[in-house]
Amino acid sequence: MTAERVLALARAKGIHIATAESCTGGLIAGSLTEVAGSSDVFDRGFVTYSNRAKQEMLGVQAQTLADFGAVSEAVAREMASGAQLRAGVGLAVSVTGIAGPGGSEFKPEGRVCFGLSLEGRDVMTETVEFGAIGRAQVRQATVAHALGLLERALQRA
Repeated sequence: MTAERVLALARAKGIHIATAESCTGGLIAGSLTEVAGSSDVFDRGFVTYSNRAKQEMLGVQAQTLADFGAVSEAVAREMASGAQLRAGVGLAVSVTGIAGPGGSEFKPEGRVCFGLSLEGRDVMTETVEFGAIGRAQVRQATVAHALGLLERALQRA
């Protein structure tokens, strides 16, 4: 699950990538662009920390946010599909979660919802409970998991 592997697979498949990030604040895009030559397959990253940004930049519906909250698979789904559509790429990953500190009984610290939109397929979503392991650790675990999702999607593409 490395950025190098994701980029190599994307190159081999001729697939361009975008990211839509909330709780990671651009760390996934940063890990991909850390690799020299990534610009041939990495198109862009959307950092949509606020609900307004999710709506304006990715087309997340106000009703979805009202019904499910920002930390939900429903929002992760709309973020991923919005990033793929607006960037015009073949693959997009999204993350929205609670890195901490804090959280609630219903949305605890360490909960992150992921979305993955691969052209021609249904958007996949999942929720991972990393636990109250600390803000930096949740964010790094989220990056690693997102890279793994990208890698697996590219292997199937």
